[in-house]
Amino acid sequence: MISRRVGANGPEVSAIGLGCMGMSFAYGGRDDAESTRTLHRALDLGVNHLDTADVYGAGANERLLGPVVRARREEVFLATKFGNRNRGEGYGFTGTPGAYVDSSADWARQACDASLSRLGVDTIDLYYLHRRDPQTPIEETVGAMAGLVAAGKVRLIGLSEVSPATLRAAHAVHPVAAVQMEYSLFTRDVEAEMLATCRELGVALVAYSPVGRGLLTGAITSRGQLAADDWRAGAPRFAESNLAANLKLVDEVRAVAAEVGATAAQTALAWLLAQGDEVLPIPGTKRVRWLEENVAAAEVHLDAAQLGRLDAALPPGAAAGERYPTPAMRTLGH
Repeated sequence: MISRRVGANGPEVSAIGLGCMGMSFAYGGRDDAESTRTLHRALDLGVNHLDTADVYGAGANERLLGPVVRARREEVFLATKFGNRNRGEGYGFTGTPGAYVDSSADWARQACDASLSRLGVDTIDLYYLHRRDPQTPIEETVGAMAGLVAAGKVRLIGLSEVSPATLRAAHAVHPVAAVQMEYSLFTRDVEAEMLATCRELGVALVAYSPVGRGLLTGAITSRGQLAADDWRAGAPRFAESNLAANLKLVDEVRAVAAEVGATAAQTALAWLLAQGDEVLPIPGTKRVRWLEENVAAAEVHLDAAQLGRLDAALPPGAAAGERYPTPAMRTLGH
């Protein structure tokens, strides 16, 4: 596995990481035994960048990762997040009853302690603000996160789905190591300004949903494949009115994949890796077979002509439908 640096002065981690959300939340039923095997296999393959959050399964995902991380702590670069709360169950994404965003200093400290307890570790390698409440000054939030660094509870801090202006304001208070943003051939919003801002400031851009929540893999061909409890069943890009148009966009990805002897998912990941050394994709899976496929993308080479064809076939804004339902869209870009 090739490595890339987390920020200007951060450690080197695997260029392809592992998003762990789907092991406990959002994409259908859980299989903790298979997820645990996937986590160990990731580490065996040199994938040391594991990404979770307190809201994934209302703490269940952190508890799932805990035993693996503790058993192999020196091999793991551990990232988790805070900011999504629920007045009933403690954690929740906007759009679910009782959910709200809390980026206050007090919650940053409380949430960090709770994550450390669930994970069973002393230090989080990278601690993100998952979503930002625009009514709370970013200086307040980052000041509290800097305090967690000073206390030895956190090594590096990050932000997720913020604006370039917020990143600059935060970075002026304390160095921000990474910004986590949705980035794929289907979602290229970061290319307008955020990617350049990250390069200027020496901040890594951690790309989540790098294969378009499965749309870029070619594995999804109809809504009928989505379980009733699969979050994607309610996502605009998977709506009946948008899905056919989005699947058509994958044709060129498949064509390039055939040329290089790779899968569509590997080709989408290889395109993302080619966008710059500051880009760190974290494809999510709960299955060993898909993990191994994703990891092999690091060995796929796309030439300039192939990269250009993909750029032209899936330009910014090409995907039909928003990437989240309306309530969740309102939490982005603050």
